[in-house]
Amino acid sequence: MLYRVIDAQDLPGLVAAFMERHEVVAPVRRGSKHVFDVISSPDEIDLDYTTTVASPKKYLLPPRETLMAYNAETNRIREYEAEITPRVIFGAHPCDINAINRLDQVFLESPYADPYYAARRKATLVVGLSCMPDDTCFCHLWDSDEARFGYDLFLQSLGDRYLVSISSVEAANILEASCDVREATDADRIDFRHATRRRQDAFNQDIPDIQEVAMLMDAFHSDPYWAELGGRCLSCTACSAVCPTCYCFDIEDVLAPDGKTGVRDRIWDSCTAPQFAEVAGGHNFRPDGRNRVRHRMYHKLNGFLAAHDRMLCVGCGRCVTACKANINPIEVLNFFKAKGSDDALDAEGDPAGTQAKEA
Repeated sequence: MLYRVIDAQDLPGLVAAFMERHEVVAPVRRGSKHVFDVISSPDEIDLDYTTTVASPKKYLLPPRETLMAYNAETNRIREYEAEITPRVIFGAHPCDINAINRLDQVFLESPYADPYYAARRKATLVVGLSCMPDDTCFCHLWDSDEARFGYDLFLQSLGDRYLVSISSVEAANILEASCDVREATDADRIDFRHATRRRQDAFNQDIPDIQEVAMLMDAFHSDPYWAELGGRCLSCTACSAVCPTCYCFDIEDVLAPDGKTGVRDRIWDSCTAPQFAEVAGGHNFRPDGRNRVRHRMYHKLNGFLAAHDRMLCVGCGRCVTACKANINPIEVLNFFKAKGSDDALDAEGDPAGTQAKEA
């Protein structure tokens, strides 16, 4: 990894250089909140934010995208070729970069890579930015408070300057051409360590650090707690809408008014929606909030880990804010704390014997 230092005053020039050949998406203020949006000037960017309302996921996996067009009369299909825009996601925090890495595992590293996601990902540069957590952040518990890969540049703020981690040639060339770049000194590295320590000390200590969460999800799979938690669920799907790693989708055929032609779209879906697990004939494999909420948490904290060696949740805390019924991973951690994580495994027995799960 290559490290360089630039002055904070050079940042607008870096953004402007990216804008010459790319669409730049960055955090901007909307009222009292921040969102990722396309900018037309570096002056629109507001990097002084903790968490945006939603992640930049939609620029890689749109809420709705057309996969193909078809003609019902001739029974012919035509693959839909979307125009892929060269893009820079600027100012993404480590949790969002780690979320993109999770999406890469699903859509790029599976046996059948998704060509639509792959085309957008290939055309996208990611510029990361260091951050300070607020009370709802728990990314440090899932090892998502640092971005070790998945970015082209990463900017660590050192006050009047940035320590820049460089991991792609294209981004390095733009950095060199637009900024006064210099090598990091011992003083820069010392300030970096201090900044890292301040971030680590700033996390909410009231959020319990529970070990072996995946095993506990197995051990307490049948606990009455899930009925209580699921009973609160409003099925609004806000949690999935703001989550940077939710990737479930539905396929919808949209017929034109003439009844002859149409398109097939992929649209975001949510496992907390009542109809998500409903199949032909009307049977619903997860008919109530208990089963739906438990399934969502189990996938985030156990199932994805078993398949990909990391939690699907990155601890960004967006669902903590979005859910009006107070259903989120922090609540699950508090439940495990109340049970006593060490004693719980002894009381419940070996979780390896609880692998048979309800659908």
